Amino acid sequence: MFDKMPWLKPATLLAVITILISKTVGSDLGLRLYPVIINVVMLIVFAYSLYKGPSIIETFARITEPALDENGVIYTKKVTLLWCLFFVVNGGIALYTSIFSSLETWAFYNGFAAYLAMGTLFAIEWLVRQRVKRNPGV
Repeated sequence: MFDKMPWLKPATLLAVITILISKTVGSDLGLRLYPVIINVVMLIVFAYSLYKGPSIIETFARITEPALDENGVIYTKKVTLLWCLFFVVNGGIALYTSIFSSLETWAFYNGFAAYLAMGTLFAIEWLVRQRVKRNPGV
């Protein structure tokens, strides 16, 4: 399993570190920083998968398309990079709301808006993927 998903070991280690950090920091700040830590962990895991290969998105794509062609591999790398960018932006906003915003604003962003942004990115990527599948040269 680790041969096909080399990013799984660091992901597991980072998850444990995340839990420990959120538990050791003051309770309110630890709670507020939890989304930041999760975004940092996800960024590291996704970026590591780009470096080490195969990318996380390629691994997921091969579940339904084991014979993914070279164009598919390139596309999945681009999508993985896009998710890395998402984690940077989302984590930055989460950090800002953790430190400078009210608890209500923090809860709204991290409990609703961030998930809405994530869902929107999923939906847009799915639409683009359908177009790329129909027109591989696009």
